[in-house]
Amino acid sequence: QVRLVESGGGSVQTGGSLRLSCVAFGDTSGGYCMGWFRQAPGKEREGVAAIGTDDTTAYEDSVKGRFTIAKDTSKNTLYLTMNDLKPNETARYYCARGPRVLPRTSGAYCNSLRSRYTDWGQGTQVTVSS
Repeated sequence: QVRLVESGGGSVQTGGSLRLSCVAFGDTSGGYCMGWFRQAPGKEREGVAAIGTDDTTAYEDSVKGRFTIAKDTSKNTLYLTMNDLKPNETARYYCARGPRVLPRTSGAYCNSLRSRYTDWGQGTQVTVSS
């Protein structure tokens, strides 16, 4: 079992940037799909980004070119860099661990497995003002 702890959220103006971090505790073994999700009040949780064991990435269409997911294995940390933030991206952002997969599994494939992510952090709030 793994515990995930997010940080880095806050309040920014439209067009601002934030970098979210997610540190894993406990079972920090490698070989898992990892991803970021977000949920705004009154809306369903949606996938934002995923990263595979080959370090390739996949993104929700609306954030492509503005958000970047990355990981630092030596620090047991997952990151989400968000640029040019928009008010409708105000939400609580969560990191999550998906299924264990083979080496060289792509982020695109991990994105297709979003329904199988079972380990979640508590989230960090991002508020974007207009």
